[in-house]
Amino acid sequence: MNTRWKPSVTVAAIVEKNGRYLLIEEHTQEGLRLNNPAGHLDPGESLADACARECLEETAHPFKPTALLGIYQSRFHRAAKNGRSAEDITYVRFAFSGEISEAIADQSLDQGIVRVLWMSLDEVRQSVAMHRSPLVLKCIEDHAKGVRLPLDLIHTDLSVWQI
Repeated sequence: MNTRWKPSVTVAAIVEKNGRYLLIEEHTQEGLRLNNPAGHLDPGESLADACARECLEETAHPFKPTALLGIYQSRFHRAAKNGRSAEDITYVRFAFSGEISEAIADQSLDQGIVRVLWMSLDEVRQSVAMHRSPLVLKCIEDHAKGVRLPLDLIHTDLSVWQI
């Protein structure tokens, strides 16, 4: 049987407030890592909606995407160990900048999220060894450079929401 290769589609919220960037610290198979609020695109949602959902789930902050920051591709290799198979995953990340509201007080964070952090660009650069992906810094660097693309570059057909 011929199996078609499919990359993993993810979204990320790149949020800056008062010179500091919103990050999360999370448990991974590689230990504690820093990441942008990010996650996978789920069936029946647009990329922007997925980004808003992931940011809320991981930080308790409502997020409204206002611009596409960029589309990024990376590859992750994990060696086989402890009875787990090796993994070779290619990610395609759609990163958004936008507006954030105050955290919802009683909103629980996704499983595995240890804490929400606000870090300066220099602090993000200095913590690169703790980043879950090389895209964490790349997206923040692009945001700091002022990259903003209109959301209407992304078209979501109505068929996405149809059952």
